[in-house]
Amino acid sequence: MAKLVLDPITRIEGHLRIDTRIESGRVVEAWSKGEMFRGFEALLAGRDPFDAPALTQRICGVCPVSHGIAASRALEKAMGIDPPPNGRLLRNLILGANFLQNHILHFYQLSLLDFIRVEAILDRPAKSQALRELQEWVKRELASPRILPAAPFLPQIADKSIDTDWSVLALEHYLEALEMRREAHKMGALLGGKMPHPASLVPGGVTCGVDPEAVESFRTRLRQLRRFVENRYLPDAIRVAHHFPTYANIGRGVGRYLSVGAFEEERGSWLAGGLLEEGKLSPLDTRLIREEVTSSYYSSASGGSPTEGDLEVEQHKTGAYSWIKAPRYDGVPCEVGPLARLMIAVAAGDRKVTTLLTNCRKEARLNRENWNSMLGRHLARAAEASLVAEQMECWLDQLVWGAQSVAPLTPRFKGEGEGLMEAPRGALGHWLKIKEGRLSHYQCIVPSTWNFSPRDARGGAGPVEAALFGTPVASSLQGLEVARVVRSFDPCIACAVH
Repeated sequence: MAKLVLDPITRIEGHLRIDTRIESGRVVEAWSKGEMFRGFEALLAGRDPFDAPALTQRICGVCPVSHGIAASRALEKAMGIDPPPNGRLLRNLILGANFLQNHILHFYQLSLLDFIRVEAILDRPAKSQALRELQEWVKRELASPRILPAAPFLPQIADKSIDTDWSVLALEHYLEALEMRREAHKMGALLGGKMPHPASLVPGGVTCGVDPEAVESFRTRLRQLRRFVENRYLPDAIRVAHHFPTYANIGRGVGRYLSVGAFEEERGSWLAGGLLEEGKLSPLDTRLIREEVTSSYYSSASGGSPTEGDLEVEQHKTGAYSWIKAPRYDGVPCEVGPLARLMIAVAAGDRKVTTLLTNCRKEARLNRENWNSMLGRHLARAAEASLVAEQMECWLDQLVWGAQSVAPLTPRFKGEGEGLMEAPRGALGHWLKIKEGRLSHYQCIVPSTWNFSPRDARGGAGPVEAALFGTPVASSLQGLEVARVVRSFDPCIACAVH
């Protein structure tokens, strides 16, 4: 039995190591290892409660909006207030812009290089100055005496069978995607004050208010992004399915999906929440969410309900192998993220989502059961980008000029609250307690904590670990197949260890 270790996993956020055991050319065991400790929860203890939205955004520079809103919601619960309609809409718009930049970033800058040959750019004439510059860069790097020039963007170990024309087209879109991400960040800054880490997200709503000029500038950029998603991103995700059809049956996860409901609206969530298992959708009971630490470098007091316990490091703990905890719902692992959200939306009877996914699946030549796969995750993320971009136009139209966007509040010296929401990568929760005007307890359970969790007390593998079982591995590619599956979950390990 051979052992394959990928350390570090590149082109992700944070420090992740994947250990696998290979037998007869397939993964038979896998371990997901978060390789760093941060301690934001300990840092927040004793702080002014109103520091939480600003500080928790620093957990991640890719998805800070989600943490800012989750912290604000937890404080709103503790203080008994709700944001006004404009505040809720502005949050959705800032968050939507962050969703778009994140999904585009994940597909083009972080994952696409697994499915193309960058050096193929040398086999075709450049159509633009940007492509000519890329050609020159590739030539310089290939001529470099370094062992792995420009790794991980120009891997020496690549799948030589990958189509040249597809690779060149994908690289053109890769460069366009950089511009689109910049526009998405500008959208977030227009309403959030700045990006990353917008300053306008506070308990009670959004401080920026509704400025007609900013809103129209936001709308112009949104329409540009919608065209990119419809004409580039979604078709490219389908092209990956055409070029790599075997991955429709690789990367099959636990098949148990969890969502807390995405984008708050007046009458609930725009995308439904719940637990989907074996085709049955049930309401979510957050009291059943617990963190296990059997395989994590924390004491037993650090596990259990997120409403209780304190962070206690146990660095040399026997049997531990990750700085990531193991969230479980009613004792079992769950996959979170775009695929989970859309599978739950379909189960809840959302016709628009169902129609779009049916069309995407048919164009990608997938069967229904193929959603639970590496390809399914990429396609679901692209489809969600299309849905979010369209819905953002509706939220823009619902804004009311001159109406307040933040609710007045009176600070409380005692209270507790939970802030639940969907971040781009999946279900996010912040739990806090206030005592004598200070934070006495703070816990976060983050999407990549769910997905990249280690084994629990029963030996149950985390979602990514389970998805790697059975993955075929060719010795000539040195684990590229494993990396493809891992990246399909859009890992954010800085968030996972927070």
